[in-house]
Amino acid sequence: VARDGCYPAPETAVHTFCHAVPNKWYQMGVTLAATDSLNWLTKITEQTPQEATEALGETLAAPSKVYFLPYLSGERTPHNDSAIRGVFTGLDIAHSSDDLTHGVLQGVAFALRESLDALRETDANPDHLLAIGGGSKSAFWVKMLATVLNVPLHLPEKGDFGAALGAARLAICGATGRSPEEVMTPPTTEQIINPDPELVPQYEAAYEQFKKIYPAIRQVS
Repeated sequence: VARDGCYPAPETAVHTFCHAVPNKWYQMGVTLAATDSLNWLTKITEQTPQEATEALGETLAAPSKVYFLPYLSGERTPHNDSAIRGVFTGLDIAHSSDDLTHGVLQGVAFALRESLDALRETDANPDHLLAIGGGSKSAFWVKMLATVLNVPLHLPEKGDFGAALGAARLAICGATGRSPEEVMTPPTTEQIINPDPELVPQYEAAYEQFKKIYPAIRQVS
């Protein structure tokens, strides 16, 4: 999130930096193994990420009973814990690789929710978020993210180029002296994914359960 002032929150490992735009700041939460969690699972189940997510369909299901902590490389926001590692809980003999995929996507979504909650503690309260990159191509995952975060997700046109577009816009301002307000207009939105109102309470309850796992696992890690 971009900010008009500096609101550091080291206790939850929220990153706070000077923005490249003068007199602005930006903050972010970091999940160290978001993409890597799905890459790790699909490697050992011998699928591609696309195959694994497409197998779940496009309709968001109820929360999985399989919980996954996506701490394969430790975690940054909000725990700032380099020693913690990932874990599955709730597995039983009836679960399939699809259940594991759902659990991983859900675990990453909950980790991102923890980052959003940490940002909200600094009085950042975005009314919508942008989703870009490969994960935004999964209809199931973006619907889950919108529902877990409980904010609309805007999918920009050509979202894969979002980071490059931002860098190019900064270069334009630096090279030409044009104002950021003139150059850095909002990207064109291709689609808006709204939270599923029927599933928001269910995912909220599952998120509360998810938050109990880290302190329990930390005691035995």
